[in-house]
Amino acid sequence: MILEGKKCVLREWRKEDIKVLIQLANNKKIFNNLRDVFPYPYTKRDAENWINFVLSNNLPQTNFVITYHGQFAGGFGIIFKEDIYRFNAEIGYWLGEPFWNKGIISEAIILATNYIFKNFEIVRIYAEPFADNHASRKALEKAGYSMDVCLKNYVVKNNQIKDSCIYSILKEDFEKNLPELINKQY
Repeated sequence: MILEGKKCVLREWRKEDIKVLIQLANNKKIFNNLRDVFPYPYTKRDAENWINFVLSNNLPQTNFVITYHGQFAGGFGIIFKEDIYRFNAEIGYWLGEPFWNKGIISEAIILATNYIFKNFEIVRIYAEPFADNHASRKALEKAGYSMDVCLKNYVVKNNQIKDSCIYSILKEDFEKNLPELINKQY
């Protein structure tokens, strides 16, 4: 499956992504803005384990490589919630440092949001950036998401207690604003 935008493409993972995945993901600045499940240092074994996991997953497409002008630039994931949260999906993403400040993530969020709402019985999509991750928060806002809440002292990262925010978008709001979001320049 491929999701194409003006700046970026979201595509499936491939075995040959291992080398560049290690190069881009092995970055403390990226690790500092992600959950601890994303390792640092990011080793060849981590990359192999991730790609093997993704390729062996028989579920709907939920993990994508972000490419920019054909180059591997980062990763994007979707987690479909269960039980009483079953009409919700959580998104998460990271981008290699050479690709920062190019509007790539905002477009990737729009592509993934459109894919989720069109293909799954989801009414709300959300993301949980750390409060001090201003770039991620700005990208979500550019993609039409709004902040629901800022949770004080909610997470621990690098042995520091931090605030975390929840940004979300409802299906009806996204569909109403989609033409404007698609034509927006990032």
